[in-house]
Amino acid sequence: MRKIILMLAVICLAISACAQKNEVFLSLQGEWNFKLDREDLGIKEAWYNHHFTDIINLPGSLQEQGYGDPPSLETEWIGSIINEREYQLPKYDEYKQPDHFKFPFWLTPDKYYKGVAWYQKEVELPENWRRKRVFLDLERCHWATTVFVDGKCVGSDSSLCVPHRYELTSALNEIPGKHTLTIRVDNRMIVNVGPNSHSVSDHTQSNWNGIVGKIQLRAAPAIRIQDIKITPDIETGSVKVKVWLEQGPPDGKLILLASNSNTQKNQVLPTLFVPAEADFIEVDYPMGETPLLWDEFEPNLYQMNVRFESRFGVDEKEVLFGMRKIETRGTRIFVNNRPTFMRGTLECAIFPKTGYPAMDVKAWERIFNVVKSYGLNHMRFHSWCPPEAAFIAADRKGVYLHVEGPTWANWGTSLGDGLSIDSYIYSESERILREYGNHPSFVMFAYGNEPGGENHVQFLTKFVTHFKNKDNRRLYTSGAGWPNLPENDFLSFSDPRIQRWGEGLNSVINAQPPNTKFNYHEIVSNYDQPMISHEIGQWCVYPNFDEIPKYNGVLKSKNFEIFRDFLEASHMGHQARDFFIASGKLQALCYKADIEAALRTPGFGGFQLLDLHDFPGQGTALVGVVDPFWDEKDYISPKEYSRFCNTTVPLALMPARTWTTSDTFAAEIQISHFGKNEIRNAEISWTILAEIQNE
Repeated sequence: MRKIILMLAVICLAISACAQKNEVFLSLQGEWNFKLDREDLGIKEAWYNHHFTDIINLPGSLQEQGYGDPPSLETEWIGSIINEREYQLPKYDEYKQPDHFKFPFWLTPDKYYKGVAWYQKEVELPENWRRKRVFLDLERCHWATTVFVDGKCVGSDSSLCVPHRYELTSALNEIPGKHTLTIRVDNRMIVNVGPNSHSVSDHTQSNWNGIVGKIQLRAAPAIRIQDIKITPDIETGSVKVKVWLEQGPPDGKLILLASNSNTQKNQVLPTLFVPAEADFIEVDYPMGETPLLWDEFEPNLYQMNVRFESRFGVDEKEVLFGMRKIETRGTRIFVNNRPTFMRGTLECAIFPKTGYPAMDVKAWERIFNVVKSYGLNHMRFHSWCPPEAAFIAADRKGVYLHVEGPTWANWGTSLGDGLSIDSYIYSESERILREYGNHPSFVMFAYGNEPGGENHVQFLTKFVTHFKNKDNRRLYTSGAGWPNLPENDFLSFSDPRIQRWGEGLNSVINAQPPNTKFNYHEIVSNYDQPMISHEIGQWCVYPNFDEIPKYNGVLKSKNFEIFRDFLEASHMGHQARDFFIASGKLQALCYKADIEAALRTPGFGGFQLLDLHDFPGQGTALVGVVDPFWDEKDYISPKEYSRFCNTTVPLALMPARTWTTSDTFAAEIQISHFGKNEIRNAEISWTILAEIQNE
């Protein structure tokens, strides 16, 4: 390979708009033929040569279109493990109560199916695709796919995190004309990533079977752009562009042009012409005298147009990126040389309407608008990786993303013990970084959640070291929750919270008189890296039974119906809303105490809530101040919440929360500030208001 780092030509003109693109897309969305393979006989009986008669629409899942079986107590949920350690989710006793007691205490699907399904479509390829390479893109599959063209097997894929992509060229004898595309989809536990992992769990997004997002065929020249990696350097005002070409060595040239993507400012940036004499090219691209930076305050985006021209044709790709640097200094995280406090919440693949993640940018922009309205600036994806739309929306909204591999390697599996999960996590992580790594919002990465196994520390030490050396555009940690390794860029630790696991009545909130002076300095001071508290909160609220009608998609809130019937059987049904509001007010106060303690802690890195919105998995965990649809609850508004959770929060350090007329009130006033600009020469005034009660 030859590395080219010299700018060979600079022309401040846009690439000609009339230049012909050599890459063509053909959408495959719409009706497909379909057949369930309950006994997994399709491969043995060569179903790829059969014609299916049932009709289904893609993108979508078979469950949302009425296929599958009604769930019952005998339903084998995703806890059934194939080929590795036996593990089964506990079955619930069959209560001698109404029928809905036969369902689990998480959201219940109308139809359930775990197994193989076959999808088939006749496609007609245009004449101008002759002598071109043809690819199939399946944006998000659940789970494993095997693709056949005209009865010929093309290959298989089992990624839970990135699109499944297949080259069909060799299977097409003559490209133009009609061809039969058949896809086998298997949503059983292909690799034991852990039955509670939100990438596969029935607890949250559901174990759906299907294909969602973009489903398309794509034509490309014989030599095409395989991958692009853009690394910004805000100190030099440039980006390093690495381009990998496939089917080289080429005899052509690269043309690079960056432009503003989402700002009114129209910078004039250079067009670079670079000879492509090898299958790997590296170019330093100047971003002008004053490049616009990307962060939570000003999410300025650029778009890099990379065009490859050769005698075989033209291939062109556009990549979003931002001028952003994230680093650690001591126990603080810095973004673009500014100290940053991570105020985050979790997303556990909770989509009750569809049972699978939103695939459009608009839906994710709405979610991030809600997140920011409550004063938060980042989101952690618990044991799953979101689709491209989430990264694009976060780029636009200025939200920092903590992304994880598709695993919770505990409760039924483990790391570092030679199980298939070990190689699978490496493979998935490589693909995540390659697929989404250019997005400036992608600032943190972990293998997954709360690992287990006698050898997980050794495994994750090597894991973190490997990926830090491979791609330094973000921060890495071993796992969410633990272990706290010296190799970690930051720590995700469960101890800094007002109610630690297993503390019971010995916690801060239970054992100490109410006060606002406690913090987590003793914990933080034991480590040299920034610490982000893991899944703080988990304060539950009583169910809002008025929410039940909103579950009109594939997942139903039968768990809510159980609670409602219990209350009505106790002749207290009329008090349901009172319980909801009263418990909600207490919940909000507990979150305020958790968050303000984090803000009071010197040198603290941030927190991740469980959760801003409700978590319907693993039982019924109504831990949010917004519901699973990201809609506001009645007892606290975003404006009220963001008074104690924001870039700037006034804090009164009081030894007590109750005072009598014989006490002398005293408090230390602090300001937690992680805003866009420093506070200089400010005049600070405050007022203490109290409700005086007469005995």
